[in-house]
Amino acid sequence: MDDLSLAALGFGDVPAEAPLTYPGRPVTTPTLLTGGELHPLDLTLLERYRQRHPVIAVGSNASPAQLHHKLSRPGHPATVPMVPVLVHGIAVGCSAHIGRYGYVASAPYGDAAARTPLVVSWLDDAQLDAVDRTEVPNYQRARLPGAEFPMVLPSGERLDAAYLYVSTHGVLTAPGDGGRPLPGGGDQSALLARLLASSARLRDLLGPDPAAWVGRAGADAAVRTAGTRLFHDEGWARPRGHDPLSTLLSREP
Repeated sequence: MDDLSLAALGFGDVPAEAPLTYPGRPVTTPTLLTGGELHPLDLTLLERYRQRHPVIAVGSNASPAQLHHKLSRPGHPATVPMVPVLVHGIAVGCSAHIGRYGYVASAPYGDAAARTPLVVSWLDDAQLDAVDRTEVPNYQRARLPGAEFPMVLPSGERLDAAYLYVSTHGVLTAPGDGGRPLPGGGDQSALLARLLASSARLRDLLGPDPAAWVGRAGADAAVRTAGTRLFHDEGWARPRGHDPLSTLLSREP
């Protein structure tokens, strides 16, 4: 029998445990995460999960290893359908804060021209609550309406709506690039190295290199708070109100 474990399939890295691997490896085909294994998912079987909540991931929640880490506990492995989805009007940037594990996480922002491949997972009530606890207060869960932001599955089906976690800190702008959002979802080491090179104060706090950054920030909440404040002091944080997604946050999720 084929080995369908996360590690055997190349999905072993858990960003919560190895921060420089953030955002982890996302699924690229319809998949059922169950018992720490990945099984091919026939999209006709999604009907079994229609009572669940579709949640769009822009960062590590698209990684089955990270989702397994968040949702599973001994004797209670998570079962979650995870499916690629093309989302119109949403781009991926970097949240203007340093997360609990020391990395700078991804965050969505509105861009009418964007057509972004992401991942949608169908979570039950308990799973949604568990993910909420890992995201709040740095992110707020919002309802993304399909009429405004089309979300297309590989089958061509469009979702009527899905949840999306929006950063409460705004997104980072690229240092020295005229206020353009800094792309998220790429190599974490390269991102942190770029930020360190752009600020002497960040180097003093978190340098000299990405490994030092995640080590110091992951170990000390006060360091994370100070680093987050420096993002804003350096003028790199685009206020949330400048983003079309900010209107979603005033609506009931």
